[in-house]
Amino acid sequence: MKKSSFQDYLPFIFLAIVAVIGIFIPALPNFSDVSKYNTADIAWILVASSLVFLMTPGLSFFYGGMVNRKNVISTMMQSFIATGLISIVWIVVGFSLAFGKSYHGIIGDPSTFFMFNNVGSGAPWSLAPTIPLLLFALFQMKFAIITPALVVGAVAERIRFTSYVLFMVLFSLLVYAPIAHWTWHPEGILFKLGVLDFAGGTVVHISAGCAALAGALVLKRRKDHIEKKELQPANIPFVLLGTGLLWFGWFGFNAGSALGANALAATAFATTNTATAAAGLSWVFFDVIRGRKPSALGFCIGAVVGLVAITPAAGYVAIPQSIFIGFIASIISNMAVHWKSKTSIDDTLDVFPCHGLGGMVGMLLTGIFATKAMNEGGNNGWFYGNFELFRNQVLGLLLVVAYSFTVSYAIFKLINFIHPLRVSEDEEALGLDVTQHNEHYHPAMMSVTDTGSLKEEELIHS
Repeated sequence: MKKSSFQDYLPFIFLAIVAVIGIFIPALPNFSDVSKYNTADIAWILVASSLVFLMTPGLSFFYGGMVNRKNVISTMMQSFIATGLISIVWIVVGFSLAFGKSYHGIIGDPSTFFMFNNVGSGAPWSLAPTIPLLLFALFQMKFAIITPALVVGAVAERIRFTSYVLFMVLFSLLVYAPIAHWTWHPEGILFKLGVLDFAGGTVVHISAGCAALAGALVLKRRKDHIEKKELQPANIPFVLLGTGLLWFGWFGFNAGSALGANALAATAFATTNTATAAAGLSWVFFDVIRGRKPSALGFCIGAVVGLVAITPAAGYVAIPQSIFIGFIASIISNMAVHWKSKTSIDDTLDVFPCHGLGGMVGMLLTGIFATKAMNEGGNNGWFYGNFELFRNQVLGLLLVVAYSFTVSYAIFKLINFIHPLRVSEDEEALGLDVTQHNEHYHPAMMSVTDTGSLKEEELIHS
């Protein structure tokens, strides 16, 4: 057991400080005018919040199944730890930065809901008037949790665990919260511009995708990537399981963003499923055209791209158009993954081509196919004669891409200056499961002995 350094104590010290501060935050009575609430809306958003939470363990399985056997646990842990880490960050100050009193449409006042003070007693959020403010805050927390967890896929198999924990905190405060404020706060700069993002095309996927690209560039290539080794996924059934959980949870992600049990939620539910189905099939069929076998991995990746692309559009477009959105987004991401494989960019699990580009395609197609017939609170897109919405979508997209990439790149560089971002060559060769967590992932198989009985054998080769 190595001797602990002061840096090892810091996470514990910060958590202890937060815990002590929490003792002195006064308990305030719940909001009294309950006549404003709708019980059906409350029930649905409680369910939707739970579904969105399920997406993070789903993502852990999705990513964990695709990496090398010696990095399965570390990759899953780097995603899953966000459930604890970002929950605390969101309560302390994240919700305030995203949805607190606005400073010029750029960021929220950190004191507005510090430590969730006034959340239980406050009036409902202006865009969610039929549910408690606390429930709205918890629903938004689940979005904040999964966003930095998405970035893991780009830096997997070589990033130090403690360094990534620090990145998640800084990313949530400096990238996610401002973009959420711009997009979803009534006084946010993108909200006022008229940018439409129903459930997080910019806030979640473009921000995470651009951060992923920044991380891949800062961390540089894995040794196996330099040597062009073809490493097989550790566990494709994990990928299938993760995809199923993501698909299931995404119904809460998109349909829950209607913030009520209503027809808009049903529309978002339908467009989400339709685009995902089209994208999964599109990826597989396009692979066949290019001379590849139809694979489970391909269908899963394509389905996730479809989920990403429909996210900004889910509550603004009609069901037939969602087929095209999933279809075209999947082809674009497939081609981008193929192109990226010919470059020196080592985005381990193709986070930027799938989430970054998928989110961009979704945002642009929202600007084309959005219609007030589906959502009176939205706008008509270019397809319906309104070029202005498409222009606004492009402007919003460019701002988020530039901001997320630049700030995320700076965060990775800063962390590397303070604390090594990347594991050593020896640690990378041994695998992060052992070197970062002292745990092992060895899938087992059943074999038949000479006596006819079953015996479990471990597959420990890499």
